[in-house]
Amino acid sequence: QVHVVESGGGLVQAGGSLRLSCATSGRTGSTYNIGWFRQAPGKERDFVAAVSWNGGLIYYADSVKGRFTISRDNAKNTVYLQMNSLKPEDTAVYYCAANAVFTLIKNDYAYWGQGTQVTVSS
Repeated sequence: QVHVVESGGGLVQAGGSLRLSCATSGRTGSTYNIGWFRQAPGKERDFVAAVSWNGGLIYYADSVKGRFTISRDNAKNTVYLQMNSLKPEDTAVYYCAANAVFTLIKNDYAYWGQGTQVTVSS
């Protein structure tokens, strides 16, 4: 069992920055692949970014490329999502998910956090 906890959400003005954290605990949490997803009201939960367990593979959704950066510190069992140049359309609940196999597909992820709200005002 792997426990996933997100933090770092909040309210920010357009053009601002936030850093989300995803802490994993439990059995070999640092060896899990991590994905970030987001869900705006009334919309599907969409892929944002993913990083493999050793940081060797990183992928971003086109909508966040060049603005968001995913990174991880395995010594702290934590993955970060640095979000810069935020736009109102980035407003959503952001979820972190962990999986033993690297994937970009949300339904493949075994473990999910509760989510953290990010609100970007115009």
